[in-house]
Amino acid sequence: MPTASYASSTVELGDLKRILVRRRFLILLTAALLTLGALLYGLFTPALYSSVSEILIDPQDLQVVTNDVNPSRVPPDGGITMVESQVSVVQSTGVLLRAIQATNLTEDPEFNGEGGLLGRLLGGVLGSGSAETDRTGKTLDALRRRLAVKRADKVLVLDVIVTAKSADKAAKLANAIAQAYLADQASARAKMATDASDSITARLDEQRKRVQQAENAVEAYKSAHNMVMAAGNLVSDQELTELNTQLSAAQSRTAALKAQVDQLRRSGGAPDATSEAMRSSVISSLRAQEATLVDQVSQLGTELGPRHPSMIAAQQQLRDTRALIARELGRIGAAAETDYERALANQQALEAKVAGMKSKSLDTDQASVRLRELQRDLEAVRSVYATYLQRAQETREQINVDSTNARIISNAMPALKKSWPPLPLLVFGALFGGLGLGTALALIAEYSSPTVLSSAQMQSAIDAPVFGVLPAKSGSGRRWWPFGGGAAAAAGQKIDAVAGLALRRLFASSRRPPNWPLVPSILLTSPPEDAAHRGRVARLLANAAAARGSRVLFIDTNAGSGKKEPQPGLLDVLRGEYAFEALSQHTPGSNVAVLGRGRQKAVFSEAQGVYFTQHMLAQAGRNFDLVVVDGGALADNLNASPLVAMVDEIVMVATLNSTPMRDVKAASQAISVMGRLPTGALLVDEAA
Repeated sequence: MPTASYASSTVELGDLKRILVRRRFLILLTAALLTLGALLYGLFTPALYSSVSEILIDPQDLQVVTNDVNPSRVPPDGGITMVESQVSVVQSTGVLLRAIQATNLTEDPEFNGEGGLLGRLLGGVLGSGSAETDRTGKTLDALRRRLAVKRADKVLVLDVIVTAKSADKAAKLANAIAQAYLADQASARAKMATDASDSITARLDEQRKRVQQAENAVEAYKSAHNMVMAAGNLVSDQELTELNTQLSAAQSRTAALKAQVDQLRRSGGAPDATSEAMRSSVISSLRAQEATLVDQVSQLGTELGPRHPSMIAAQQQLRDTRALIARELGRIGAAAETDYERALANQQALEAKVAGMKSKSLDTDQASVRLRELQRDLEAVRSVYATYLQRAQETREQINVDSTNARIISNAMPALKKSWPPLPLLVFGALFGGLGLGTALALIAEYSSPTVLSSAQMQSAIDAPVFGVLPAKSGSGRRWWPFGGGAAAAAGQKIDAVAGLALRRLFASSRRPPNWPLVPSILLTSPPEDAAHRGRVARLLANAAAARGSRVLFIDTNAGSGKKEPQPGLLDVLRGEYAFEALSQHTPGSNVAVLGRGRQKAVFSEAQGVYFTQHMLAQAGRNFDLVVVDGGALADNLNASPLVAMVDEIVMVATLNSTPMRDVKAASQAISVMGRLPTGALLVDEAA
């Protein structure tokens, strides 16, 4: 029975390398198939080209008119949300239908669903409605699949990306969609202006009727109270104002004329000193003529004398001139008196009229209060009507004005390189994806059919210790058969060290009773697929013991099974037909003796086999220090059951990352059926 119990062990990270190395062909095959598929797809898939048209959208619209139907306000987030919403607008049905109509895309087989036999068949089976409607719908769906609208971070620019089989077609569609978006925005704003204008115009009739009613009320009130208006004021008030103005002017003129008359009266005999005489052109002319005549008389008096006829004529002209001046001054004084009297009379008449108008105005003051109230109502209604009328005109003009602050900053150009399929990227992705998928399949395969991955797993499976892990590759020139000193000397130091350590651990864990008469013995077994490694390990242990001076009996239950005439061996000894000493053969130059399988010509009972086995091991103790038995696969080799019952150690051999765990459990169950349990295990590492 085992001395310790080992907890179950799961796959550890270090075991993954073993799994991947063992399943490398599955991983590489998966990666190769995916890479080949991606390569074929990239070579045979029609090339697609992508073109980009860039639209700049300013959240603040153009301020064309003061009272715009679409007020221009910048949102708190700087317009990012508004521009984000325009991404959906660009992809809307209205915009795309405009682009489809502009490019006549419904006639393009690439987009209208009539590009191949499959498309025509599906169109015939699934089509519903008119052919034109179906074609437009298919074109719209195809264009949506080929369209991508994106906005980079922190910018107000939309990238309209269209993919098509032709680079020119992709650029044409991208530009058409960008133009359709601008046209759609202008149309939407024009429709908003039209709706606003229609709504305001519908209210104009009501406002016009209210103005007419207010005007009729004012006119009716004025007619009822005999109030004549001119220029917005009562005629009586205007007349009173004009009379007051005339009266003020008349009073001023009367005062001025009175002062003039008073001055003339104060001048007495010298009226020519007044300002009126000084301003008179006639007086001035006569004064000049008088001065000339005075000079002439003075000159004639000096030259001719006082009695000369010329002197007398000149003096007479001087007297006549002065008489004319006197008469003109008299006329000026009389005219001033006359003007004063007229001005005074006019002033008195105006004062009388003003007094009459004032008495009449007092009668209309009470009626004017109500009239002014009606006029204020009329002005308010007129103001509202004028506002409506002006707003209607503004909105009507905005129908033809596009205030959208969006423009195409980069027209799409035909692409120089295809955008799909990206062959290097596909191959690269398929290669690494295949490696990943292959790794996943390898792990799934390992999980569905687990193998021995580590010593911990083996210990938990057989509930016994693992005495060592042996490299699968032997040293240079290493031979495992036949036994001999040369072979042992050529063995690698590492393998010898591991084998020697395994032997020491085997004997250290052995529970042989003191003075046990049987020779120490080890039986090695394994699943059927590990037969080669099992035989190699058995010979390795025998050589390792012999190299340290022990005399070893090596029993091979498989040797001679393939010969037509096998030599006598173990089976013959177990049947009692041959003595053990007669069959054991020493290898020349070695401390190892070999006993083959023998002839399997008759069946022996288990009790008989156990007896002769015990007898054989007792006899072997006289000449040997250790017996190593290659017991084969016990599930298929029932002839070894007597040996299982009598040997000291039963060691199971398995290969790391190769031996299925189900075979290990089957071998362990076969040993338990024979009445024993494995006492340990040795593992072979093919990767070492």
